[in-house]
Amino acid sequence: MLHVLYDSQVFSRQEYGGISRYFHELIHHLAKHKDILVELNVKFSNNSYIKYNDIFKGRSFFPNKYFIGKYRLLEYSNILFELPSITKKRYDIFHPTYYNPYFIKLLGRKPYVLTVYDMIHERFGEIQKIDRKLSERKRYLSRHAKKIIAISENTKKDLIQHFGVDPEKIKVIYLGTSVPLDPTNCKTPPLPEEYILYVGIRSYYKNFARFIRSMAMILKRDERLSIVCAGGGKFNPKEIELFKELGIRERVHNYSPTDNLLWCLYRNAKVFVFPSLYEGFGIPVLEAFACGCPVALSNSSSLPEIAREAALYFDPMDLTSIGSTVSKTIYDNNLRSILIQKGLERVKDFSWEKNTLETKEIYQSIIDK
Repeated sequence: MLHVLYDSQVFSRQEYGGISRYFHELIHHLAKHKDILVELNVKFSNNSYIKYNDIFKGRSFFPNKYFIGKYRLLEYSNILFELPSITKKRYDIFHPTYYNPYFIKLLGRKPYVLTVYDMIHERFGEIQKIDRKLSERKRYLSRHAKKIIAISENTKKDLIQHFGVDPEKIKVIYLGTSVPLDPTNCKTPPLPEEYILYVGIRSYYKNFARFIRSMAMILKRDERLSIVCAGGGKFNPKEIELFKELGIRERVHNYSPTDNLLWCLYRNAKVFVFPSLYEGFGIPVLEAFACGCPVALSNSSSLPEIAREAALYFDPMDLTSIGSTVSKTIYDNNLRSILIQKGLERVKDFSWEKNTLETKEIYQSIIDK
């Protein structure tokens, strides 16, 4: 029986987020296969995805308020817990969940598989303050990994360009979506009647400020519209000042959604807008498709690869391009219907089951050599 050991890194860092969701879904689906043993080496976590999953019984979970800004303490505590399991080498393959190379000297001849999610640190390191150490660790682990999983062709291309990785070493495996088949059981707090939806963090490469400036033009023409931001934490003073400058402070709302509320936000939005300058994959695109929400996207990085003809595209650096594309998506009802149907069809090409099977094939190919 194939035995794969996963470490705790991302489950120490994220209460929720794309990477921890990915590993949760992968481990959860692999556990259903009788010819593979999956083991997640985590003792302490406040991660929302693994908290209520039977696979992870026996772990200690804590309210997030105890660990705000203290993920390093959580990470080091988990590393101390998992060192014996790594050292004993009773597994066939090791799969780290992030880029700390603490395990390298403990593996001996045991191979490891590395998943690379994006190359944001390499692409935007000169523009914003980014942890250079993380990029160095990613490069080091990429060099020594037996196989690398890239979550899009765009990420694979960037891996080759920035790190000089052998293309034969990289396998592209797309992610899935965790939206239920019928996400109609919507229980929401009071929401604006008509709104434009933004999902995720709001750092530089997400292009949030330019998005807000372009949407302000639409809001001034249509008093019924608001903007809803899901996730990413509370608005900071600089963002609030921008809203006031544009005269839309009372029309921009923020929610920290549960999964169910997030699905409801997608279902009720006039349009989901993803103005990001760079994405390794773009899980929110699939979520919007699955919830029957029309999508307007940046024409950059992996987004056209993932959405194809199921979305409208804009130049993320051009306010007019963003605004006109979003307006078209909101007010052309025939176009909206077409986009919704194309999105529902496109999302069928992605699933966690498919991701699991292709990942399992990678593991098996290493053992068979």
